[in-house]
Amino acid sequence: MMRICRRLLTSPLGDVDASGAPTSTFQARNQRDHVKIMLATDNHVGYMEKDPVRGQDSMNTFREVLELARDNDVDFILLGGDLFHENKPTRATLHGVMALLREYTLGDRPVSIELLSDPHDGSAEGYTFPAINYEDSNLNVAIPVFSIHGNHDDPQGVGYEGALSALDLLSVTGLVNYFGKVELPTSDATAGRSATNAGNPLTEDGIRIKPVLLQKGRTRIALYGMGNIKDERMHYELRANRVRMFRPAEEPHSWFNILAIHQNRAAHDPKAVVPETMFDDSVHLVVWGHEHEQLITPQPVAGKRYCISQPGSSVATSLCPGEAAEKKVAIIHIEERDYWLEEIPLKTVRPFIMHDIDLADELEDAGIEVEDKSGVTKLLKSRIYEMIEQAREDWMSKYEHLSEAERQAIKMPLPLIRLRVSYTRHELGNLVRFGQEFVDKIANPRDVLQFSKKKVMPKRGKEKDVNANDYIDPEEFRDMATAEKLEKVQVADLVREYLEAQELNFLNPYDLERAVTNFVDKDE
Repeated sequence: MMRICRRLLTSPLGDVDASGAPTSTFQARNQRDHVKIMLATDNHVGYMEKDPVRGQDSMNTFREVLELARDNDVDFILLGGDLFHENKPTRATLHGVMALLREYTLGDRPVSIELLSDPHDGSAEGYTFPAINYEDSNLNVAIPVFSIHGNHDDPQGVGYEGALSALDLLSVTGLVNYFGKVELPTSDATAGRSATNAGNPLTEDGIRIKPVLLQKGRTRIALYGMGNIKDERMHYELRANRVRMFRPAEEPHSWFNILAIHQNRAAHDPKAVVPETMFDDSVHLVVWGHEHEQLITPQPVAGKRYCISQPGSSVATSLCPGEAAEKKVAIIHIEERDYWLEEIPLKTVRPFIMHDIDLADELEDAGIEVEDKSGVTKLLKSRIYEMIEQAREDWMSKYEHLSEAERQAIKMPLPLIRLRVSYTRHELGNLVRFGQEFVDKIANPRDVLQFSKKKVMPKRGKEKDVNANDYIDPEEFRDMATAEKLEKVQVADLVREYLEAQELNFLNPYDLERAVTNFVDKDE
């Protein structure tokens, strides 16, 4: 396991230059067997599309991803889910994505990677065109795009066509190769109870995953995918060893196996997380979508031979520490069973600066009394102006290799600024009015501040500060600002607590919890 990742990060493929990238001599010598895959996840196209400032952020960055794929002459693009932010994207969003895919992925450039598996596996039922677009003689595909679905753009609906997602639409138009659509043998309601109904005959089949088999020269790739399913169900299937991955019949040990998934990785809920040690030992690289924190450098997994690459999101959908890191995509270079990952920072991503301060300490250092509301406000605004200046400096440092004239010509977009303030006693005031001063200076003036109230609790005869994220007193909760309350409450927890106190005879509590959560989280 450590050998694979160590080779990955140094010189797995041959000669490298000072930056760690393969030399041109290596690429020319091995071009026939050298596969390049553009890797991105969680594009969330359509996020905040009605916002006058941030509305085009996700679309602009998706365009950059496609431009990078074209300019680097990749063999195909792999998307790890949540291409769209909503299950039912607006016509404007769907139109924009289709136009970009047509612009950058169709053309006369020959596709150099051969499909070895059945091109009709996964085709729309009742139609004769293949599921893999570059196998269709009616289409001129230059760069194939393979994508699984995420939790935001997952299949929904019933009927003759079955559950459909926006990716199904892109698939039948020949723009995207949609794979990893897991056929569960039960309804969502039954799946949600699978962990407690292990003896149910309807759940005995488990999950079966067939790969897309690709070859270029001597390099053969088995591309496995599992689109997002309910985390509790996935957790149960993995724990019960009921996930089966079909292996290629011909020389199964000669393939490079990639698994793309879109599930919870962080253990917010022990039963709603996918253990990263539970995948098949035949896998070489796991591409993990859903988590927005950028951890794209492949990480080794204890006791396993594979590594995990977590590209993170390409647009910030929440102002939290995990989103503050530099956004990146990557090109996976593969030759036979060796690989190397080339990280590429995204240039169109809006700058995002986040700082944490303790208000009491800041006021003490500045000699300002808590009761001096004007002084407190002035202090907080000065900290925000400092963060704006930091964003400008960071932005210009990204282009320090350019000439002064070229740097001046690059206009920095309004940055995202989040100042998290922990406090014990202070009248918060009107946060919206506070942000009005920054309307033309930052992209998020309405939520530039985030307050977190510290609770002083007696423990073993001493006073101890406890962050509000760890303890919320009901009386203190009532005194919090509305924005702060929303940061503390999880909809799923509220629904679950309410339903546990009821005796429901007609309504299914699992379906009701799922429906309310989807309504709040995904605007369904």
